[in-house]
This record gives sequence, C-alpha cells and structure tokens, in this order.
Amino acid sequence: MPARVKAALFLAWSLIVTLLRRLFGSKENLGIALFKENYGPDRLPPVTPEERENFADFGGCIACGLCDRGEAERIAASKGEYRGVMHLMLGGSRSMPDYTAAALSFRHVPDDVLRKKEAACPTRVPMRAISRFVREKAAEERRLSGESAAEQAAE
Repeated sequence: MPARVKAALFLAWSLIVTLLRRLFGSKENLGIALFKENYGPDRLPPVTPEERENFADFGGCIACGLCDRGEAERIAASKGEYRGVMHLMLGGSRSMPDYTAAALSFRHVPDDVLRKKEAACPTRVPMRAISRFVREKAAEERRLSGESAAEQAAE
C-alpha cells in the first residue's frame, strides 16, 4: 500500500476515534486536567487566564542591555547561575522555560534592584511581575515533579 494511502487512512481513523471520544467519552479529562495529564511529566504547569493576559506585557523586552548595567559582581558571584537581568527578561517572558532554573537565577537579583531597573527600562518591562511569575511556576514545577519538601528547602 502506498505511503500516502496509509497516511490518509491513519488520519481518517484518528479523526473518527477523536470524534467518538468527544461524543461518548468521559468529560473529566478535558481542559486543564488533560493539559496536566499530557504535560505534567514534563513539569510544564498550566497558566491561568490572568497569567495569559500578562504575557503581552512580559514580552516587551527589546534586548537593549540597559538592565545589565551594574550586574557584573552579581553575575560573577553566581558562578554561572545568573547571566544578567536581560537574559531573565528574555527567557522568562518569551517561552515556557525551565522555571526552576530561571528561579535559581532570579535569586541573585533582589526585588528592589528589579524595581530600579524597571524605572530605567525604555519599554517598562514589569521585571518584578516576571520574577514573581517565574518563581510561582517554579514552585508548581516542583509540585508536578513530586519533589519533596526537603529538596525544595535545600534550594
């Protein structure tokens, strides 16, 4: 049987199965529950509607580098965990990163420093809001992975 025919039959079968599951299957595994089932093993937590609305503001970084001014000491002291505020703004706002790794990096920048850098940012990126978001998602990642309280405290 030609490959195209096999592909068409497979797609048709998949469509029929999907439609039948939606019509007669359990409604419990829809939405967030299905998302958690699919992405929980990858430690990717779902976002709330409010968090989704904030994404538009989070993506305002133009990578100008102004927020990295004065960060050399913190970058050096981090021993590779922290590469600068600009990297956090780009990484924490443009994709679904490994939030746990990003939260480790945010540990090196206090909120009062982020507040000052927000004021200097030409696009007014909400750096403290991104920091809170990343930290909350990191906590959710740890819960999804089943990390124990002792492991979380060690961090």
